[in-house]
Amino acid sequence: MKNEGLKLKLLTLAASGLLLTACGGGSDSDSSDSQPPVSEAPTWTAGVFEDEDNFKDRCESPRSGNDIDGNPWPDVAGSHLHEKHWLRSWSNNTYLWYDEIQDQNPANFGVPTDYFEVLKTEELTSSGADKDNFHFSQDTDAYQQRASSGASSGYGARFFLIQAAPPRKIVIAYTEPSSPATNAGLTRGAEILEVDGVDVVNGNDVNTLNDGLFPSNDGETHEFVVRDLGASSTRTITMTSTTVTSDPVQNEQVFDTASGKVGYMQFNTFGTRTAEQELINAFVDFSNEGVQDLVVDLRYNGGGFLFISSQLAYMVAGQAQTQGRIYEESVWNDKHPNVSPVTGESLDPIPFFSTTSDEATAPGGTLPSVNLNRVFVLSTGGTCSASEAFINGLRGIDVEVVLIGGTTCGKPYGFFPTDNCGTTYFTIQFRGENEKGFGQYADGFVPSTTDNGQDFVKGCTVADDFEHLLGDPNEAMLAAALDYRVSGSCPTTTEKPAQRNAYKGFVKDGSLLKSQRVQERLFLEQNRIMTTPKELK
Repeated sequence: MKNEGLKLKLLTLAASGLLLTACGGGSDSDSSDSQPPVSEAPTWTAGVFEDEDNFKDRCESPRSGNDIDGNPWPDVAGSHLHEKHWLRSWSNNTYLWYDEIQDQNPANFGVPTDYFEVLKTEELTSSGADKDNFHFSQDTDAYQQRASSGASSGYGARFFLIQAAPPRKIVIAYTEPSSPATNAGLTRGAEILEVDGVDVVNGNDVNTLNDGLFPSNDGETHEFVVRDLGASSTRTITMTSTTVTSDPVQNEQVFDTASGKVGYMQFNTFGTRTAEQELINAFVDFSNEGVQDLVVDLRYNGGGFLFISSQLAYMVAGQAQTQGRIYEESVWNDKHPNVSPVTGESLDPIPFFSTTSDEATAPGGTLPSVNLNRVFVLSTGGTCSASEAFINGLRGIDVEVVLIGGTTCGKPYGFFPTDNCGTTYFTIQFRGENEKGFGQYADGFVPSTTDNGQDFVKGCTVADDFEHLLGDPNEAMLAAALDYRVSGSCPTTTEKPAQRNAYKGFVKDGSLLKSQRVQERLFLEQNRIMTTPKELK
């Protein structure tokens, strides 16, 4: 690829992305040998910010050993106060809305992650939503493992909360192949009724429910009462958590219709490097089949690597429509108009990548393409970051996107995940804009009868249908896409408010999880596989 540094850029919530993000932290050249000795405890003066490098890798508990790539950790002895002062200076330097952070004394906060929580804007979008809904941190070892392999501890079942507060309803959205969930016979639409003897629908023991649904470690065994899709009776199963690797592309198929062949694929994440090769394989098949239309199911895709998002757009549109065009341009804060403060590289526009990366079977090879000027995208509130960049990038070169489903999550932002002292921090650092200069979709892309060329996208509002398997032509979203390509009109039914609320979130005492939107953010930005995180109020 033209710029290898872009390979690590994640889009998701700025999507990872929407996640626009990148692995690493811009301090790879630092080492304990090059750092000055640890100074006295730093002091705070409001509005005065020392260089972040003065505090980088000065840790309360320095790590020994190596990272996932075999490089020694750069940590030296320091304190939590050094770590918090690094967060303060780093945020002031790289945060997109640095001038909207209230400057507070780091000494007034406990551990660094507590301080990090306030280093963000409190402003709202035009709809009244939080302007920054994608600010989080994660254990570095766990992040590196998920980013490199797509693996994490769980059952390989993606749980979906149709109703988060009593009377709750939790169903299986999809499962991973060869996982504990598939071995237990679970499929999309199965309802979880009990967890370790606790009633899911009305039970008050949310700790037991969370512990069972979202195991923290491999080797945990939990019992579930489930009702399978279409069944009238229930059954009891046990599952033992294990490390599950995500299969990004599933249910690839081609439908022979009276008006031509239509390709379909369920694409769950841009956030693993295996996604690139699986997409290549799928598009070789689509090209060989001569598909005339394509449905890309991104309803649960919260983002990931931006370079894979760009590759996917190229494979849809082909060389003639993308050559010399801009896929996305990164806009940082006003301190950094031309050069990335993380990579030190010029802020050149990101092209539609037409070749394979070093992660692919044939590095440097030309990508397959189906050369379409229209694509159908299935979406929900969990469609985020790199998924939204895919929509925005294609619309920037006038490839028609027909959006079927729900409003996307609204993440035109990105960041470079940055490790310090064993915690990886994710703070919004840039906004992505397409060739037409549009990147203001913080409230998501909205399926609409009219297309304004910006946040309203031609398409249909259709509820997520848990009564059918994904890839079934009778599943509501896919059926609407297949019908629309012929009739140009939407189905008469509309999305159920309860399912929209499942994404927008509940914040009620006694609810199982705080917010489906927060779940989707963490699921896709952290590349958490198949489960939502514990998040009780």
